[in-house]
Amino acid sequence: MTGRRNPFREIEEMMNRMSRQFEESMGGSQLGELTGGGSAAVDVADHDGELVVTADLPGFQREQIDLTLRGDELRISAEREEESEESDDEDGHYLRKERRHQSVSRSVVLPEEVDEDGVTAEFQNGVLTVTLPKRRDEDDDSHRIDIS
Repeated sequence: MTGRRNPFREIEEMMNRMSRQFEESMGGSQLGELTGGGSAAVDVADHDGELVVTADLPGFQREQIDLTLRGDELRISAEREEESEESDDEDGHYLRKERRHQSVSRSVVLPEEVDEDGVTAEFQNGVLTVTLPKRRDEDDDSHRIDIS
């Protein structure tokens, strides 16, 4: 990793911390339910030669998730829309129709550089698991990761 400070990353990290603290003070995920947005719960584990990031994304489909890696930052975002309609009317006019838009995003600054070409991702039962092999050389290009 480079030793240079990125003030914008520090601001983003501070905003993420403040957002999580605000959500917790408002009753956890209830705020996300009200606003239609939120932050995904993420675990980062360091196994000998790789980092493993696990994110809970219940209710989302693989196609609704966007996963990108740029330098030492892994960005996870997901977005979905739901629409439900109930009708007891003979004419087929709806008596109740609800629409909901939900999005979550999370950026994780990785503690070590990783090999972008060796990154794999799997999505199963609402849990996204990203395996990032560690590496030593630098590369500043952004890299899109396919989810299997």
